[in-house]
Amino acid sequence: MKRSKRNGLCCGAGGAQMFKEPEPGNKDINIERTDEALDTGADIIAAACPFCNTMMSDGIKAAEKEGNVEVLDIAEMIASAEDL
Repeated sequence: MKRSKRNGLCCGAGGAQMFKEPEPGNKDINIERTDEALDTGADIIAAACPFCNTMMSDGIKAAEKEGNVEVLDIAEMIASAEDL
């Protein structure tokens, strides 16, 4: 993703965006972040934060990609890989 690691972009939940109406602008922050993830062509979006998981899941729903892209917690991915 273009904005990752040191230059990462918050999904918006850290600024309490998930608990209030969006502020005026071109695009909701979680939609912007989800679009960046979708542009990579990935079929799984991994999130380490439960709030990021919610915001990204909402973005996937808004993009109507629920059947194509899955949002998982990193712990879920590890458990799946280890058959736990």
